[in-house]
Amino acid sequence: QMWLAESGGDLVQPGGSLRLSCDFSYIGSDNFAIGWFREAPGKEREGVSCISANGEVTHFEDSVKDRFTVSRDNTKNTVYLQMNGLKPEDTAHYYCAGRNNWRCRPSYNEYDFWGQGTQVIVSA
Repeated sequence: QMWLAESGGDLVQPGGSLRLSCDFSYIGSDNFAIGWFREAPGKEREGVSCISANGEVTHFEDSVKDRFTVSRDNTKNTVYLQMNGLKPEDTAHYYCAGRNNWRCRPSYNEYDFWGQGTQVIVSA
């Protein structure tokens, strides 16, 4: 079992930066991956990035590879999504999700636990 809570969403101008946090707690093994997903109005939820149980980062969305980074602090039970060079098309509700497997996967239906999300709006 796992619980997750996102924070850090905000209104930011194009070119700006935000750091999203995903605070998590769990019962049992810590052998899980945590992914970041986003959902824009009228669009399907898409995978953004993920960090595996052993710290390997995968970016699922090509447009974020040079702008977003993911890190994991197991001492604080927190995963971060650092977003730089934000664009209007990054506007979405961002979710973190936990997977009962050490490996990252791009599809949202392969994740077992979800937070409520945090809103990111990129606009001038």
